[in-house]
Amino acid sequence: MTIPYSQLSLAPSLAKAVAEMGYENMTPIQAQAIPVVLTGKDVMGAAQTGTGKTAAFSLPLLQRLLKHENPSTSPARHPVRALVLLPTRELADQVAQQVKLYAKYTQLRSTVVFGGIDMKPQTAELKKGVEVLVATPGRLLDHIEAKNVVLNQVEYVVLDEADRMLDIGFLPDLQRILSYLPKTRTTLLFSATFSPEIKRLAGSYLQDPVTIEVARPNETASTVEQRFFAAADDDKRRVIRKVLNERGLQQAFIFTNSKLGCARLARTLERDGFKTGALHGDKSQDERLKALDAFKKGEVHLLVCTDVAARGLDIKDVPAVFNFDVPFNAEDYVHRIGRTGRAGASGLAVTLVAPSDTRLVADIEKLIKKKIEVESVDLGDDRRGRGDDRRGRSDDHRRRDDHDPRDAIDAPREPREPRDRRGFRPAPAPRDPFFDKPYEPTSVETPAVWESQRPAQRPGVSANIKTKRKVAALFKPGE
Repeated sequence: MTIPYSQLSLAPSLAKAVAEMGYENMTPIQAQAIPVVLTGKDVMGAAQTGTGKTAAFSLPLLQRLLKHENPSTSPARHPVRALVLLPTRELADQVAQQVKLYAKYTQLRSTVVFGGIDMKPQTAELKKGVEVLVATPGRLLDHIEAKNVVLNQVEYVVLDEADRMLDIGFLPDLQRILSYLPKTRTTLLFSATFSPEIKRLAGSYLQDPVTIEVARPNETASTVEQRFFAAADDDKRRVIRKVLNERGLQQAFIFTNSKLGCARLARTLERDGFKTGALHGDKSQDERLKALDAFKKGEVHLLVCTDVAARGLDIKDVPAVFNFDVPFNAEDYVHRIGRTGRAGASGLAVTLVAPSDTRLVADIEKLIKKKIEVESVDLGDDRRGRGDDRRGRSDDHRRRDDHDPRDAIDAPREPREPRDRRGFRPAPAPRDPFFDKPYEPTSVETPAVWESQRPAQRPGVSANIKTKRKVAALFKPGE
């Protein structure tokens, strides 16, 4: 049963913004959480990714903060009243954008602070005064220590993706931040799962929370079609291309297990003719935001990511997710495939299984409590060498001087073909014409040089015995 937003009795300014964004009906987590947050109670919420958790806490917070809105330009009239903490820069930026859209027609101010960029522009925004502050824990502590922000008037604090923050090791930072907040406040905690660590965190900082759970922990969305294909490392790119072509897919996330693997795969797919971006920890913050923006605009078709992007990225209408590498942690599988099939839409999740991934697949099967069938893929004529694998690019036969030395690393190792089939022969080694002449014996037997220079020997004396050199006597006998 769907519940329209009109039943919430939101303020006209908020209702107008929601209508402009095209939202009509609430998702299950929104329908349950928003009325509770509006009453001012603490909430401990669990929901699968892509269910609209951002709106579930943003809209009721803004509704309750409207009593503080004012047109004053004085920073003192705009203290921080709501604090939203998230584990990664991308998530923080994304949530901040959503909050700005919801508060578009209000006089409430909001900003975001995260690491990886200069603090000065962030400091300038904070000095102007903001009611809603979205932040990552590390950078927020930097601003607190620099006395750029005061949190003594915070009424609401949101710990979003709390399980991820604990995984990263943010617990000490969270404890420090929460110590700066007033004891009397409303605390909202949202997590993908209710692990024992999350329950302990909630027990320490939440007061009699209302538990909201719209899906079992680690449950995958029913709208996502999950397929597992057996593929050797050398064939994985061809399987991806085959699925993209057969399904007519225009965009997809591709997940890898390492930063190096992510960068290499992105380069290789780019050379295969795909418009590709990369999102991993070695990218600067500016590069990461540009890659996400290009993907959202459709300028990039394939976004190759590590798990830094697996949680919380809300990009609408992503039709497919590929696990180029089976994740080491089974829970990461749930979060990865949660990038598609969001908000009730259908999606496809393809996992490429190498022979060495049997144990990892078994872990996923145990976690999601579903039988996994690993299917074989008939690549047919697509099983070609690297030269044919470039999909008709004009530079297939580029000069060897233009060869990218990284190709030797990126490319799958193929069996060597005979040299005459590969279209080139090695240059012949230089030869001395003397060695090509036939053997011609000399007509006169001449003694060797060393024989002609040997001194004559007395008869009966071996040629191997040297004779003593005669020396003139110094004295005559008898003298």
